[in-house]
Amino acid sequence: MDELLADLQHPAPPPHDLFLFLASTAHDMKNSISVLSGTLEHLLVAHSSLPSPQTEPAYAQMAHMLYQTKRLNDNLMQLLALYKQVGKPEYPFDLQPHELGQLVDQVVAIERVLLKSRGIRLELDYDPHLIWPFDEDLVVGVLSHAINNAIHYTCDTVRLAIRERQGWLELRIEDNGPGYPPALLKAGAIATREVAGGINFLTNSVGLGLYFSSEVAKMHRHRGRSGSLRLENGGAYGGGCFILQLP
Repeated sequence: MDELLADLQHPAPPPHDLFLFLASTAHDMKNSISVLSGTLEHLLVAHSSLPSPQTEPAYAQMAHMLYQTKRLNDNLMQLLALYKQVGKPEYPFDLQPHELGQLVDQVVAIERVLLKSRGIRLELDYDPHLIWPFDEDLVVGVLSHAINNAIHYTCDTVRLAIRERQGWLELRIEDNGPGYPPALLKAGAIATREVAGGINFLTNSVGLGLYFSSEVAKMHRHRGRSGSLRLENGGAYGGGCFILQLP
């Protein structure tokens, strides 16, 4: 009995093949979600040629479906981020120098149709020629997650601002809404701790997303410094601010 209790309290880690299977499944699901998102985006673009697309019930329903598929895509990105974190060689952490212009182009392409369908303007403030080392797939995923979250809080504008500040690359997603509620600010503070204690992964999907975004930040290390994530209210519009810093 004592041995059984010990096994229950300290279960054996999942085998390597299981990790590989889960990662491969997540990739397959992500590909399917991408096809669905692409179809919805094409349909929304086609409906946008109508005189008043926002008044069409089908347009609003497709816009909501697109938002939900992007939320699911965020969750899959978070699973893949965890897989990279445990250091599996099949999906290595890929730290390479990239131009910010290329990064922003990817984020804009991913979010353009959803933002337009919601009537939300995306403002950009960055140096397209600035080069910085980061894992492009993970950072694009983090920024897309932050923009999708900002859609919930903004009135009509989201801002992506990127600049070098005192040896760090600071990437900010800001909105002109009422700001993050206290519960979300608290979730952001918990997510940035070294351990994820206090986050209820079963009921707090926002906390889970913030935790994974924070882990992506910490994966970026340079000369003894690690990336970080924080949430605050204020910024250029006085609303919510999602701030990712990379060394």
